[in-house]
Amino acid sequence: MSENEKNPCEGCASDCGKEFGTAPERVEFTKEMKKDYTILIPNMLEIHFRLLRNVFRSYGYKMELLTNDSRAVVETGLKYVHNDTCYPALLVIGQMIDALKSGKYDLSKTALMITQTGGGCRASNYIHLLRKALKKAGLGYIPVISLNLSGLEKNSGFHWTLGMIRKLIAAMAYGDLMMLLANQVRPYETVKGAADKVSEEWVEKLTVEFAKGRGFAKRVMRSYMEKIAADYAAVPVDRSVRKVKVGIVGEIYVKFASLANNHLEEFLQSEGCEVMVPGLMSFILFKTDNRIEDVKLYGGSKAKKFIAGVLLGYLSGMEEFIIDIVEKQGIFKAPTRYAHLKELIRGIEGYGCKMGEGWLLTAEMLELIENGYGNIVCAQPFGCLPNHIVGKGMIRRLRELHPEANIVPIDYDPGATRVNQENRIKLMLSVAREQLDKEEETKKPDEGAGKKADAKPEPALV
Repeated sequence: MSENEKNPCEGCASDCGKEFGTAPERVEFTKEMKKDYTILIPNMLEIHFRLLRNVFRSYGYKMELLTNDSRAVVETGLKYVHNDTCYPALLVIGQMIDALKSGKYDLSKTALMITQTGGGCRASNYIHLLRKALKKAGLGYIPVISLNLSGLEKNSGFHWTLGMIRKLIAAMAYGDLMMLLANQVRPYETVKGAADKVSEEWVEKLTVEFAKGRGFAKRVMRSYMEKIAADYAAVPVDRSVRKVKVGIVGEIYVKFASLANNHLEEFLQSEGCEVMVPGLMSFILFKTDNRIEDVKLYGGSKAKKFIAGVLLGYLSGMEEFIIDIVEKQGIFKAPTRYAHLKELIRGIEGYGCKMGEGWLLTAEMLELIENGYGNIVCAQPFGCLPNHIVGKGMIRRLRELHPEANIVPIDYDPGATRVNQENRIKLMLSVAREQLDKEEETKKPDEGAGKKADAKPEPALV
């Protein structure tokens, strides 16, 4: 084949000259770049990612969290990414290129950072799709940093340290706690914005502590978490009116990112719902545990199994902090322990089912039903087969086990309209409200009977 007859990558209109199957040339993030380069990272969880950003800043990295979420992000993604690519990849890449083209940044001193899982999901290839899109947009000179713990890519200007990993894990734990408690306080607060004010204050406090090298030792974390829980518990609330309780599960990015799910949490709260979203910690525990299960099922390195076991124990300790502190308050619903999640799924799915969110997605639906959040929105990117199997594909089985479950799967993609998505959710909520009304009606006669039993007998008429 001559130089002029090379096959372009499938579905690509670029004339980059690369043969099919070859990755775009990688631009390394160097030590020199660390000094004055701004690193842009996509947002997924408001509280968590602000804390994570601030941890990186404490190590000298100029991190900036992207917040652009207009329709232009989707259109940019469609322009530079094949429309068959999974929706989260399209959004993340669209958000980054939209930010680069906004004129806000000095492109000669800007880098991008994206996670790379190393698993079977296309998330492992996001970084290559991003580089290809950058080249197509004329921005191929911008370095892209791979955030991974698998040694997939290395950059001389970015290094992991044990202290950094500990702080990042602590940030995730704090984020889970604040997200959990804020969601349980916000629907009932008597002063609008009080719960969010507590979240904001603690993000600032923890940022200061991280910068000073504090706030991530276990003893200190317990103390801070107790104070955080006490601050949320002190927010004035009115719980006299029962709210419809709704859980959110799904593919990790679409579940968490408001950009991907059309501000789903805000919509549900505007409909008068109390929202429960399983935290990030259970997903990290799941991914760590998978390394152990892989060795059990398929064989492999005992050393890797040992390291994964140590990390699993450490993460489980963080999880225990959160659960213990929430339970001690006595007014909040605590998250389910990972070990119990794993037990819930036994006999329903095998532990080898781990593509996408794997068995964890189904287990989280069981967790929500068990904890009283049986009205569930399963948010899924259209075209993600693994998540449709463990999400939409498991709904029938879950209804057999729990007939009371009220589950609606919602697909998110560039062509889906927000109105149609919200109308389907409203239909689910109407069923939930009917059920709530029935429960209230059932309680009234019982309450009346109780009052009659307690009342003194009227004197007999002679």
